Amino acid sequence: MQPMIATGPQTAKQPLRAHVLVNLKSGRGSDHPEIEDLERAFNEYGIAAEIIHLTPGDDIPARAAELASKGAELVVAAGGDGTICGVASGLVDTQTALGVIPLGTFNYFGRSLDIPETVVEAVAVVARNNRRPLPVGIINDRVFLNNASLGIYPQILQTRETVYARWGRSRVAAYWSVLKTMMRLPRQLKLQVTVEGKTREVKTSLLFAVSNAFQMQQMGLEGEECIKAGKLAVLIAPNAGRAGLLKNGLALMLGRAQRNQDFELLCAERLHITCKRKSLLVARDGERSRISGPFDLELRHGALTVLTPDSAVGGVR
Repeated sequence: MQPMIATGPQTAKQPLRAHVLVNLKSGRGSDHPEIEDLERAFNEYGIAAEIIHLTPGDDIPARAAELASKGAELVVAAGGDGTICGVASGLVDTQTALGVIPLGTFNYFGRSLDIPETVVEAVAVVARNNRRPLPVGIINDRVFLNNASLGIYPQILQTRETVYARWGRSRVAAYWSVLKTMMRLPRQLKLQVTVEGKTREVKTSLLFAVSNAFQMQQMGLEGEECIKAGKLAVLIAPNAGRAGLLKNGLALMLGRAQRNQDFELLCAERLHITCKRKSLLVARDGERSRISGPFDLELRHGALTVLTPDSAVGGVR
C-alpha cells in the first residue's frame, strides 16, 4: 500500500484501520488525554480506530500478538516506553506495523524517532503511514527497544514505583530513586560474560545493554558508535564500594559518566552471560521481570516495522 500523506485533519478515501492499545497510567499524570481525545484525533485524520483500554495485569505482548495473528494492518501503542515495548514484543517478526503515541515520563523510543509528544501530532505521524524497519534488542527471547539491564537498575525501578506512589511521576522523582537505591549498597553480581567466543569474569553492580543511540546522547554516555555499527552498547559498572557506587550514580545522572572510569564499554551484536543465581530481576524499558539464566542478548535487525515521520532506512536512532 502506498503511504498516505497527511498535512492536516482529513478524511481518507480508504482509511487506515488501527487497533489502539492505550495505557493511561503511564507517566504524565494530569496531562493525560482521555479516551475521547484519542478517538477524536483518529477520526479527524480519517483513521478507523478501535480503542482498547489496557488495565493492570493485561498481557500486552499477547494482546498485540493476537491482533497480528488475526491480520491487523496496524497496532498503535499509546503509553510510556514500557507499554510501547510490550506492544512491540507482540509484533516482532510479523507483517503488522507499530504506531506510537508517547505518553510516558521520558519517551526515549518516541523521541529517538522524532515522534511528537502531543496526541494530535503523534496521530498525524500515524496517518502519514511512513513505514520504517528497525532493529530490536532481545534478551532470552524478550524484546527491548531502548535498554535491558541486570543488577541495581531493576531495584531502582522498584524503588521508583514507591516514590511515584507518594510524590507522583516526574523526572526529579526518578533521579531521587536512583540515589535512594544506591545508598543501600545493593549486592553485586558475579557474571561470566562471553563476546565473540571470549569469556571473562565480571563483578559488577550493573550491566546495562543499550540499543537506542538517542538515549545514550540524553544520558551523556559514550557508545553511539556501537549502535551505528549495528551492535548493542553494553555498559558495565566497575567493582566499587558505597562511595564509588554513589559517585558513579551521580556522574550518570549529571551526564558526566566517563568511559573506563565510571563504566566499561563493550560493543557486541551478541553476548552470553552466566551467573550462579538461577534467575535475576531484569529491567527492560522501565519494566521489571524475573528471568531464568543463562542470558543471551542480541540485536535483531529489521525485526519491527514502525510508523515514523519519515521512512528513512537504516535503523540508527
